[in-house]
Amino acid sequence: MLYRQLGKTGIELSNLGFGCMRLPVIDHKPEKINYPEGIKLLHHAIDHGVNFVDTAYFYHATVFGQKGESEPFVGEALSEGWRKKVHLATKMPLFYLKQKEQMDTFLKEQLERLKTDYLDFYLLHGLNGETWERMKALGVREFLDKKISEGKIRFPAFSFHGQVEDFIKICDEYNWTYGQIQYNYMDVNFQAGYKGLKHAYEKGIGVVVMEPLKGGKLTQKIPHEMMSVFDAFPVKKSPAEWALRFVWNEPGVSSVLSGMNSMEQVVENLITAEEGIPDSLNKDELLIFDQLRNSMGSKIKADCTECRYCMPCTSGVDIPDVLAALNNACIWNDPNPWLTGYVSIKGKAGKCTECRDCEGICPQGLPISSLMKEAVTLFKG
Repeated sequence: MLYRQLGKTGIELSNLGFGCMRLPVIDHKPEKINYPEGIKLLHHAIDHGVNFVDTAYFYHATVFGQKGESEPFVGEALSEGWRKKVHLATKMPLFYLKQKEQMDTFLKEQLERLKTDYLDFYLLHGLNGETWERMKALGVREFLDKKISEGKIRFPAFSFHGQVEDFIKICDEYNWTYGQIQYNYMDVNFQAGYKGLKHAYEKGIGVVVMEPLKGGKLTQKIPHEMMSVFDAFPVKKSPAEWALRFVWNEPGVSSVLSGMNSMEQVVENLITAEEGIPDSLNKDELLIFDQLRNSMGSKIKADCTECRYCMPCTSGVDIPDVLAALNNACIWNDPNPWLTGYVSIKGKAGKCTECRDCEGICPQGLPISSLMKEAVTLFKG
């Protein structure tokens, strides 16, 4: 296993981290984690050098946004000495937080669920510009400082789903250990993207990557347009290997989380992690990622160049962001609001009043009001 420095901490994280959001389950029910199989996978990864485990309060819930079963599973899996072998991360459930006092309540509960006296990393879960302002007003920075001094948290961090400008602002307004972002070869300009990654790296803040395989879409049921690019390239790697090598090629990445739910996935990722050296891909190999992105151009629903002539919308719709999410959904035939970025958009499509003022100034001549209707239908409001 290869290891990388985590920002300014001096900690070395394994190239590959074990994300506990997609553990093996029974009867396709997310709340019914298959404990024997899941523990087997996690222990195998740790035995082969993985020293970073990530979970959250919501993972493996019956319905997203409810309390999930991932933290209790991790607590059980890391009992009997396994906890000492890893750096453990979980996340403050911001969705539920309305009062400052709840921060203590949740942290105490999470420590109990995880069967540990301390967390190596405690993340603010799913920050964007709006939630960061709300959490600052509640005193979250002071809370984190206090819990660090008490030894309950070793290092503060955050996961992010928002616009790159907000990511940069958040990085600059607290002494973070790392930011966790969605990043893969299809999402270099998505949310924090490469620009955010570079900013964090230059500030000495670590970057942990989630969704390096875009929720499995870069490995399973890959569109034939992309497979033809893989097939034509003389160097043969699996789609998963290509995707992971792309992320590991970036020096600013501290570790890559993968939600593995089969031994086949664990073994393949462990092998690939041994080759994940920064700046190790040559010019021809890097070219394949441009070809892969270009191959999906025909699936784009709205040819928006993000010139933002349509902004600000008088009704408060974040038009370019909605169109970007709509394109993501059409490319992958999946309206998942998290992977498409729709969940983090403040001005959602439902605010559109069909005034069509934006259509008169759009250089691309897009039927924006009709596209907003499609987005409302696709994302169910």
